[in-house]
Amino acid sequence: MISPSDFMKKHGFEEEEEKEHTLEENSKERARKIKRPNAGTPHDWEDWERYKSTHDDADDADTEDDR
Repeated sequence: MISPSDFMKKHGFEEEEEKEHTLEENSKERARKIKRPNAGTPHDWEDWERYKSTHDDADDADTEDDR
């Protein structure tokens, strides 16, 4: 009998690398996907407005939240 992982390899299916579910990995993932903050201090919002004015992709993040 062939194991499921051997079958997948034999037929060309690649196994996805399992990611760690640590606080560090989760925070890195959130940092890669910048979006409008839900809450925060006035300083956080000032930072967001400054970021939004200098980066074109920040406008896309605003529209995704509104959907």
